[in-house]
Amino acid sequence: MNNTDLPHLRISNAYKDILAQPETGSEARSYIREKIRGAKFLIRSIAQRQQTIQRIASEILKHQHDFFEKGPSQLKPLNMATVADAVGVHETTVSRAIAGKYMATPHGVFELKYFFTSGVRTEAGDDVSNTAVKNSIAEIIKNEPPQKPYSDEQLVKHLGQRGIKVARRTVAKYREAMGVLPSHLRKSA
Repeated sequence: MNNTDLPHLRISNAYKDILAQPETGSEARSYIREKIRGAKFLIRSIAQRQQTIQRIASEILKHQHDFFEKGPSQLKPLNMATVADAVGVHETTVSRAIAGKYMATPHGVFELKYFFTSGVRTEAGDDVSNTAVKNSIAEIIKNEPPQKPYSDEQLVKHLGQRGIKVARRTVAKYREAMGVLPSHLRKSA
């Protein structure tokens, strides 16, 4: 957690001094006590939110260990419900806590929601994230012969050789989502 830019919140001693003065009226004392209670609640809530984010990040590290060791191709499927159960909060709390938060990794800086992805099961019984499948498709297309680019069906076969079994329609959907043209439009003379 990078908290260097966050101010340290505390309640000023000036308010405690005002409460200690005998000439402070009961209405003013009541008002100050109410505001101090509210401030303490806010400080506790912020600390609790920071702890929740820390615990969520720790769960991501635990579940995505291979990603941190080997890179994006090793991203595993992970959903917010799994992390919520492990952390002991509601799934919507996880969603709100990770919004707009980033994690610096050996492979770059990623938004926390990047680590939550669905996936497919390989022939070996391992789970592979959709992101890892897309990375594999991109790698296959990058290395395809430019004069004879692979069709979606051929991409399915190449993925199958890597142990990733997906339908042709899934490959087409991922290819389109990545902004990659169909084979007949990728062909170069």
